[in-house]
Amino acid sequence: MDYTQLGGTGLPVSRLCLGTMTFGLQSDEATSFAIMDRAYEAGVTFFDTADAYPLGGTTDTTGDTEVVIGKWLEGRRDDIILATKANAPTSRRRWDRGNSRKHLVEACEASLRRLGTDHIDLYQLHADDPQTSLEETIRALDDLVTAGKVRYAGVSNWAAWRLARSLGVSELEHRVKFVSVQPRYNLMFRMIERELLPLCLAENIGVIPYNPLAGGLLTGKHQRSSAPTEGSRFTLGSAAQRYQDRYWHDAEFSTVDKLLAVAEDLGIPLTTLAVAWVMHQPGITAPIIGASRPEQLDAVLAAAELSLDENVIGRLEEAADHFVLREATR
Repeated sequence: MDYTQLGGTGLPVSRLCLGTMTFGLQSDEATSFAIMDRAYEAGVTFFDTADAYPLGGTTDTTGDTEVVIGKWLEGRRDDIILATKANAPTSRRRWDRGNSRKHLVEACEASLRRLGTDHIDLYQLHADDPQTSLEETIRALDDLVTAGKVRYAGVSNWAAWRLARSLGVSELEHRVKFVSVQPRYNLMFRMIERELLPLCLAENIGVIPYNPLAGGLLTGKHQRSSAPTEGSRFTLGSAAQRYQDRYWHDAEFSTVDKLLAVAEDLGIPLTTLAVAWVMHQPGITAPIIGASRPEQLDAVLAAAELSLDENVIGRLEEAADHFVLREATR
């Protein structure tokens, strides 16, 4: 497993990051442990979670994923670069959400307890919060870093203009700066190429993309002629409709058919190719990979060993041509 620096920091992270949002709902504790074992044995030492996980749950299951990870981390905390996130509702109380000082400080303390650690390596804002000023949010994060409870700060699901504005606030106030962003990115969703990726390249901000397999559609296992597979993200509790809205469309299925033809011709699983394509894009630090069973990681982990030449990249992008961003014309 290769390593790279997290943005402009001195922190090396593995080129693949283990996503854990299946733990505690799709995957029971024993299965979650097996998934973490498999990833760690393959050299993945960068783990990402969130206080809102497991995916598909409710505020009644909030934090269950962090509890599972905390148990696995006992005796090996120093071997893992640990990232978690805050912003999503953690209870029905109106103040237990967002990026206010009150919520972030209390959410951080709660995550530390569940994870069984005294610090979080990368603490990320799971979403933007237009109700809270950037100044308040950044000052709260700066205090958490000063207190030693957080090492670095990042964001997820932020627009490029908001991230750019935050950098200005941090510079003006001499406060903590966001060192990474976690956006959705794959062969069939490339919106970040227009503004966010160029910003990150210019400012040396790490990019940790999620959904490199489009919620599992880029594995090729789903069929448009049948209902979504039970147990997949397309049927999972509160997340089911979100994932169907994102990917369960004729254009996506037609693209998968073309990509599968390329994969068959190359003799490489589409799962491996799709993740490798993300890894090879400029500015990408570490795609987030996930699984509900340990054996599902095999084809994904193989992407770390796969080198794609320009011809293969071109064939993949030609097959996914429908989703390539083009400059607007007048």
